[in-house]
Amino acid sequence: MDRRRTGAGRANGGIAAFTAILVLTVTCAAAIHKAAAAGDVASVAFVAVSYGAVLLLHRTLGAYETAAGAPDEGAAAAEPERERLRRRVWALSALLTALFAWKVAGVVPWPAGVLVWAATSSGGFFALVARRRP
Repeated sequence: MDRRRTGAGRANGGIAAFTAILVLTVTCAAAIHKAAAAGDVASVAFVAVSYGAVLLLHRTLGAYETAAGAPDEGAAAAEPERERLRRRVWALSALLTALFAWKVAGVVPWPAGVLVWAATSSGGFFALVARRRP
């Protein structure tokens, strides 16, 4: 049985999502406080932008799942909305990938940094754009 369609599955998923967002909020607030106290504006910006992107990604993925599971409207009517949401998911995922690749590339030797950028860029593009579902 699909847990998304049962009331218990939605309730458990809602509690887990709420808990995850609460933990994320607390840890991001602590990281921003620590970076701000140290005067590290770049780290404050990194955490704030990453946090906002993760929240938007969570919301967009929820909307995408809802649009994907709406058989009443018909597949043809829901397709433009799903495509718009898929592109938004791709943009947010690409932003997060670039942010974290930038952070990792900054602490490793430059050849490893180039490898990190190449792997994340090509892997993310292939997984989200080039590969189409049947």
